[in-house]
Amino acid sequence: MSPAFDRVQDLLKKLPGLGYRSAERIALHLLVEKPERLEPLVSALNDAAATLHRCPVTGNITEGDVCPIYDNPARRKDFICVVESVPDLLAIERSGSFQGTFHVLHGKLSPLHGVGPGELNLGSLRQRLEQDDVTEMILALPNDVEGEATCHYIQDSILSGFDDIALSRIGFGLPSGGGITFADSATLRSALESRKTFE
Repeated sequence: MSPAFDRVQDLLKKLPGLGYRSAERIALHLLVEKPERLEPLVSALNDAAATLHRCPVTGNITEGDVCPIYDNPARRKDFICVVESVPDLLAIERSGSFQGTFHVLHGKLSPLHGVGPGELNLGSLRQRLEQDDVTEMILALPNDVEGEATCHYIQDSILSGFDDIALSRIGFGLPSGGGITFADSATLRSALESRKTFE
């Protein structure tokens, strides 16, 4: 192929979940088979890049000052579900089983990969504990070594001095090492309803 096509394919390959064949198919679809779809896609990506940003409170994506979930008066600000990523938040939202607000860490502690507390969205979490009079926090983090380490760090460091906040951990129905993003709605609903006190 041409250098221009190869560059598009190489950039697509860097997106999560896309390998060589998928990147090739998408590039051919947009550039050769259905070129009329390319301009609206580029326009939408440019608009999103110009308007979307991380919510300074929750870490979710938003176009406004704060994310719509946090800004919704029907949602309980005193009830926080801590998740690793925005896809995890979206998966729980689709389940329709949580009426509090979220806090997105954008990762989990992993010293081997150079991810410490400073690389995670933890500073605003402690601020929220005071500002929103939080009464309960669910740790909906992966059921693996890094997720466990992150849960313990939050308990020991972020929740220090907040003894009246109930802390629980999602887990029922989620396989060991499994992620929230790929769990179905029924499993997530069961996991939230069967949360256990985190010790």
